[in-house]
This record gives sequence, structure tokens and C-alpha cells, in this order.
Amino acid sequence: MPEPLAAALATPGLGWLLLTISVAGVVRGFSGFGTALVFVPVAGIFLAPQVIVAVMMLTGLVSSSALLPRAWGQADRREVGLLALAALLTVPLGLWLMTRLDPVLIRWCVAVIAIVTLAALISGWRFSGRVSRPQLAGIGALAGGIGGMTGLTGPAVILFYLAGQSAAQAVRANTILFLAALDVVIVVNLLVQGAVDWALVALALVLAVPYVMTSLIGQGLFDPRHERLYRWVAYAVIALAVLSGLPIWNNGA
Repeated sequence: MPEPLAAALATPGLGWLLLTISVAGVVRGFSGFGTALVFVPVAGIFLAPQVIVAVMMLTGLVSSSALLPRAWGQADRREVGLLALAALLTVPLGLWLMTRLDPVLIRWCVAVIAIVTLAALISGWRFSGRVSRPQLAGIGALAGGIGGMTGLTGPAVILFYLAGQSAAQAVRANTILFLAALDVVIVVNLLVQGAVDWALVALALVLAVPYVMTSLIGQGLFDPRHERLYRWVAYAVIALAVLSGLPIWNNGA
């Protein structure tokens, strides 16, 4: 057996990681997002932050090939392009912060931002105005910074779309396309930094197999007629991720 594959199969908690990535795949296929929100809190029990970010992005690249064809024709590619361009500029900063800041501090920051935003969404707040190009770029930049720092590439853009008036189908397509672009940006930065080795690639491929399969299952479950259900599933996924990821559950580790 090749050494990188043997190392991947010996990863602590691999069974839990495979189960979690399978659940995340169903959520991603159905809603267009949720992989990191479901996977990262559990992966943090077993893997270092640098490993989580690398594995998340590499796995995302593989899975995107299954979801992109449908999303490409339904997404607003100009809007997604601006979001991705802004994220491109802030990903290096996020990766730098990941290596410098206390991991517990990072987790608390993400939790607070997610809780406040989720509370606004559940309360019924909706943005009815038109987002300017600078504002859209700011949202993309925030997503890039948070994604590089934590591996949670989606929350800023996800919450932006869910707060708006876009149809569920458009939200799903735009989110899938943006997350795929951000995966590429982060992986390129990690490669430049020499933070990706063959063992990480092997682990990502092991996780990608069930992830792609369950993503296709989730995609088959998606029905744009059930927009209200879609929104509440999204809220539940975010809430569960925030609660499970709070540092208090592992004594601040």
C-alpha cells in the first residue's frame, strides 16, 4: 500500500470523519452549502486547523465536479465572479492569521458572528435594497478571509444570500459556484506555501468518495418549490454547527 494512503487510513477518528463528511455531502447537495459548517466542528476534534483547511479545500475541489454542471447554467456568473475576485485578495491574510492567532480565539469570533447573523435571519430580517458592487466585493473579501482562517468558506456569502430575496434555486447555484472558486483560490495559496503533501491529498481523496456520492443524493432531493423548507433547513444546519463548535465543549482546547 502506498505510504500516503496508509497514513490517510491511519488518521485518528477516520470513521467519524467519513460519517460526518457523508452527512455534509447530503446537506451540500440539497442546499448548495453546509459542508464546512457540518464537517469542521467534528474534524477539529481529530485534526489540526492547517490540516482541516487543506482537506476541506481539496475535498471540495473533487466534489464540485459533481455539482457544477447544473449550477453553472443557473448562477449569476458576473456576481459570483466579483465575489471570488474580492476573496482572492483576502485569502492570504486569512491563512496568515490561521497560523498566528490562538485557535480558541478564532473559534469564538466565528461563533459570535454566526450567532448574531443567524438571529437576524430567524427574526425575519430581510435586505430589500440593492447591493452595490463595492458592498458585494466586501462580502466576498470577508468570505475569503474567514475561509482562509478557519476553513469555513461559506458563511458570509451564505448568510448574505439567505437574507435577501433571491429564489432558492439561484441561491443554491450562486453558492455552489462561489464555493468552488474559493476552493481553488485557497488550494493554490496552500500549494505556494508548501502546506499540502501527498498524505493530505490521500486523506482528501478518501473523504471525497462518500462525499461525492452523498452530494449527488442531496442534489436529487433538492426541489425549488420548497423554498421555505430550504431556508429552515439552512438555519438548522448553521445553528447546529455553531453549537457543536463552541470551545466550551472541549474545555477551551
